[in-house]
This record gives sequence, structure tokens and C-alpha cells, in this order.
Amino acid sequence: MIAYLANLGIPRSGEFLRATALASYEDVPFEKGFGTIVTERVIDVVMLLIIIIIALVLQTNFVLGYLEQYGMNLAISALLLVVGVVGLIVLLRFIQRAKAGFLLKLKLFLEGMLQGVGSILKMKHRWPFIFHTIFIWVCYVGMFWAIKYAVPETAQLGISELLVAFVAGAFAMMVFPGGLGGYPIFVGAALSLYGISSNSGDAFGWVMWIAQTLMIVVLGAISFVMLPLLNRRRQD
Repeated sequence: MIAYLANLGIPRSGEFLRATALASYEDVPFEKGFGTIVTERVIDVVMLLIIIIIALVLQTNFVLGYLEQYGMNLAISALLLVVGVVGLIVLLRFIQRAKAGFLLKLKLFLEGMLQGVGSILKMKHRWPFIFHTIFIWVCYVGMFWAIKYAVPETAQLGISELLVAFVAGAFAMMVFPGGLGGYPIFVGAALSLYGISSNSGDAFGWVMWIAQTLMIVVLGAISFVMLPLLNRRRQD
């Protein structure tokens, strides 16, 4: 919670603060603590990709209908998909052979992701880790399911529509520090695809953002105060 609170002010600073706290209070070497945090972030990216795929699968008919409005029928969409897959394969080949520049950085990033995913298989407690990872992300989506009842117009939305809004909100969190300002806009824009008015969509986004930000601020502040006190008592 301290890390989440720090990230609201300075993006990615929470990861360093968390590793530092583990080193100070739990005697976990900084490099090992930070390494596990990097692995967690890699797994988070993988989980987000899985949710994006699930959302696309559940919303296949909607996506195809949306494309048809702009003159792109099923045949053209299938052709673009094939071209995209071939282009991705070619791009991966170029990345694999990269020696410098942006492609090399992208290559190292992808290799780091593979190593992070592969490290799960070497964990002593990999099944609890996998269970908690899935549980946490189910809770993330569950927040959207709970908040939808706070706005009358969004109460009838199903899980597939909420997943699209969830993905939009996740991208807003990546672009804006703590999602400040952009989160309600992104979520509201996603909900507008399903006929939700801009007022209701923005209200949904603001309630969602305020709720989770308030939770982080309150619990993060409590953690800042309690962690050194609890550690001092344990040492005594």
C-alpha cells in the first residue's frame, strides 16, 4: 500500500520504495526484492493481455458490427487479421535479430517478460502465487461489477462490456499518474460504445477512480505510520 501511495505522486517510485522497505524491515536484499517486483509487473502485463483477449472474444459480434459501420465486412476484417499476424511474425523476426536501437530495447523487454513468466515454474510456492494473481485480477474486475450499481444507467451492463471499460481504465493508469484526470475519460469513452450517456459514463469513471484512490491514500497513510511502529515493537 505504501508503494501504491508513492506511485500516485511519482510513477514507478513505489517499486523502489517497496524494495527498500523490504530490505529495511524484513532483511530482504534490495536486488532480490526488486527482482520479484519486476516479475510481478511482467505477470500483470500478461494478465492484462489475457483480459484484452477475453474481452475481444466476448465482444466479437460487437467489434465486427462496429467495423461494418465503416465499410469493413467479415472478409476484409479476416484479411486484415491475416496481414496483422504475418506482420507481427515478421516484426518478431526483426526484433530477434536486433543489435542496437529501439528494437534491441524491445527485444530485451520481451525477453524479460518471458523470463518473468518462466520464473513462475521455478517458484517453491508457484500454485499459491498463481491463485493469488488470478484472485487479485478477479477482484479488480469485481470492482467494476460492484460500481456499476452506483450509476442507474450502467446497472444493466454485462461482464463483457465491463471488461472493455476495464481495459480502457487500465490503459489510462499507464498513461496518467494514478489515472488522474484521464481515467474517467477513458472509461466513459468505452462505456459510450454501448449507448451509455457521457454523464453516466463519466460518473461511473469518477466513482471508480475516487473509490480506489481514496482506498490507496487511506491505507497507504496508515501503512506509512504503522510499519515502523510495528517493526520497532517486534525488535523490542
